[in-house]
Amino acid sequence: MTGRPTVLFVCVHNAGRSQMAAGYLRALTGDRVDVLSAGSEPKDRINPLAVQAMAEEGIDIANTVPKVLTTEAVRDADVVITMGCGDACPIFPGKRYEDWEFDDPAGLELDGVRRVRDGIRARIEDLIAEILPSAPAG
Repeated sequence: MTGRPTVLFVCVHNAGRSQMAAGYLRALTGDRVDVLSAGSEPKDRINPLAVQAMAEEGIDIANTVPKVLTTEAVRDADVVITMGCGDACPIFPGKRYEDWEFDDPAGLELDGVRRVRDGIRARIEDLIAEILPSAPAG
């Protein structure tokens, strides 16, 4: 990666996990990382419990909108992190791909969503240390 890295988070509905991950990465890195998120089958709105769980952390994802995954988004990303979307993500040689296994917040109670959120934050902090090695993870 040269310059500012671009990270794409992908999950099926782009309404929970990928939105929480994108929210954390934006909040913890400011403008040092370009953050994208998308879904293979996006919902029409963000999961309200994901919004609530992130608000508890001081991160507002309420006005984000689920987006459809495009080939261009994958092509533009330096790091592509899938979160349960299976084989829906196109593969481009030379890209860094990771698959983060987290439960889908859809159908979980708030405590379950919090556990997913906290697991995502830990992975985000590790990712920041890798892609911005001189920056504190926050």
